[in-house]
Amino acid sequence: MSMRTLLVAAALLLLAVAYLKPAGSPSKGPFPADQARTPGVLNPDVTQANIATTICKHGWTRTIRPPTDYTNALKVKQMREYAVGGSPTRYQEDHLISLELGGHPTDARNLWPEPYPRAAEVDSIENDLNAKVCSGSMSLDEAQRKESELKHSDG
Repeated sequence: MSMRTLLVAAALLLLAVAYLKPAGSPSKGPFPADQARTPGVLNPDVTQANIATTICKHGWTRTIRPPTDYTNALKVKQMREYAVGGSPTRYQEDHLISLELGGHPTDARNLWPEPYPRAAEVDSIENDLNAKVCSGSMSLDEAQRKESELKHSDG
C-alpha cells in the first residue's frame, strides 16, 4: 500500500470518527442554543399590557403548552440537527423564550434539546424572571432578552 493511500485512509477514518462523535454530547455538559437554529420566537398573544391575564395568571402556561408527542418528536429531530447523542430522556425539549416569559409554544425556532441537569437549573431562572416581570421590577422585553442571552451563551 502506498503512503498516499495510507494518508487518505487515515483522513477518512478521522472524518468518520468526527462525524460519529457528537459535538454537544451530554458527557460534555450543557451547550448553548444555536443562534441560527434556535433564535427564539415570541408568542404574539403575550404583551407587556396583558401579562396579568397571560404569563402572570396561575396555570396559564398549561393552557398553551404543546403536547409531549409533538415535543418528543421535535426533540429527536433537533438532536440530530444539533449533532448531540445519547438518549432523548437526557434532554428536555426546552423553549428558548420560556412560556413563562411569552415564548411561542410550538414554533421549532423557539425549541431546542437542552441537556439535563442544565435544563432543570434554567427552569428556576425562568421562574425568577417571571416573578420579576409579574412584580413590575423588570419589563417583559428585558426578561426575554436576558433569557435569550443566557441560553445562547451558557445553555
